[in-house]
Amino acid sequence: MVAYPIERLKERPEFLRVASTRLRHAAPGLVLQMREHSEQERNTAKFEPIRLGFTVSKKVGNAVVRNRVKRRLRAAAEAILPNHARPYRDFVIIGRQNAITRSFSELKSDLEKALKKLDAYEENS
Repeated sequence: MVAYPIERLKERPEFLRVASTRLRHAAPGLVLQMREHSEQERNTAKFEPIRLGFTVSKKVGNAVVRNRVKRRLRAAAEAILPNHARPYRDFVIIGRQNAITRSFSELKSDLEKALKKLDAYEENS
């Protein structure tokens, strides 16, 4: 099993493109959105196989809380996605209110379940 490098989504149009596919799964700690790369994007060297973005709304809390949620989600994604996410996909992880109180193992489990529901999970062999 190959661990794929992860590139970050940073610009708003990239996030909107992922959201427009309407492929999403809501878990208690996060919402995972996904978009598959087109054939043209797969053949382009400028795209990494997995691209990832994070967002946390102001409803979750103040800046300190939102940044803490993003750090926890980033750590969970770094633990799961390189080894278990199918390549040639963009993911956006949206932090929810419960992300601050859920244990780290529960957050990782939420992410794994969301990947499985979106048919983007590969078993590590």
